[in-house]
Amino acid sequence: MKTLKNSLYLVLGIVVLVAMSSCEPKALTKEDVLVMNESALEQELKAENPDGYKIYAINDFLDEFMTEQGNFMSDSSLYRTRALYKGLYLFSIDTLPKNGPGIYIRGRVTTDDYGGNFYKSLVIQQIVDEDQQNLRISVDMGSAGGLYQQGQEILIRCNGLAIGRYANQPQLCIPTNNNNLFASSAKEKIGWAPGRIPSAMFRNATRLIGEPNKEKLVYEVMTLTEMYDKYLSKYNDVVGARKRDGRLVRILDVHFTGEYDELNVGPAMCNRYAGDADIADGNPELDKNAYTFGPTTGNVGYPQSRYVADANESHMVLVSTSEYARYAYFYLPEPKYVGSITGVLIYYMDNGKYDPDGGEWSITPNNLNDILPEAQDIDADPHWIPTEWNLGVPQPED
Repeated sequence: MKTLKNSLYLVLGIVVLVAMSSCEPKALTKEDVLVMNESALEQELKAENPDGYKIYAINDFLDEFMTEQGNFMSDSSLYRTRALYKGLYLFSIDTLPKNGPGIYIRGRVTTDDYGGNFYKSLVIQQIVDEDQQNLRISVDMGSAGGLYQQGQEILIRCNGLAIGRYANQPQLCIPTNNNNLFASSAKEKIGWAPGRIPSAMFRNATRLIGEPNKEKLVYEVMTLTEMYDKYLSKYNDVVGARKRDGRLVRILDVHFTGEYDELNVGPAMCNRYAGDADIADGNPELDKNAYTFGPTTGNVGYPQSRYVADANESHMVLVSTSEYARYAYFYLPEPKYVGSITGVLIYYMDNGKYDPDGGEWSITPNNLNDILPEAQDIDADPHWIPTEWNLGVPQPED
């Protein structure tokens, strides 16, 4: 009898072990997370879209679905009072059909939110006929770069989303009513505008194609003179700027001038910090014009901009930095440090009351490594060592 009991316990133990082993989670493979080949992708899309589907080139997508006035709450009185410029809508929303054929766009992520400069936003790049097409995507997701890494190709099903313009910048979005009472000129900014796509909605609509590969990103490399001739001299082309916004660029042989853009005035010198904790001048926690990349805006939240110029300072362009970027309180490099700026080209025009003056254009780097990397090289002469502002410590003389 004892032998029988022991046998039963042994069998029961084996059964429990087998059951436990069968409950162990299966390790994920690349195929579980990524679409690894075009044939598999085609099969998935056919199964997902009984009414058919189309993968649009980005500019074709904008041409077909983005109208001038928009189709959502199209009464302009429901938008920001400063949203209209000479019959052109700087803010608009066009909703996309939820049902019917699948509407897709595809591109490679050019941004990285680790540096804090692209908080809850992505930019994708598609190469068509050896030229860039780009689109911004507003996503309510912190640390989006952990999943949608720079160089990762993604495919987005756009049904049920919207394509809109925020400050004349086209972006994939959803409609939202903005009532930010803390914004500057808050009364002018109440109304409908493109808003962030909820995280779960975006993840459900998006596939990862292959593995991240930064080497496949394409940069438009040029001097500031070439950039001026191609982009900056066309600041009045509000409609044309919509398809130039978001391009990935690298501008060669520039230096920081130590200046910011004074509204309706132009370049003005930033304030240096003397180390006095009781004086606001140059303190980026108190002074929006401090000699740093992204000092405070008083929680208003607009990006701060600082000028770079070419060797003879015949041409200049702004470099924009969020006050929440990791390097926001780092001192600007002195003019003697020369190198390139890599980032996303921006055309940002949010106030239809004034004619464009060229200040709408700027470049947004991903992180500090995109700013004068040649001068940061250990063998550079002169060698720039990025230095962070420190309360009570005078700005170092360079």
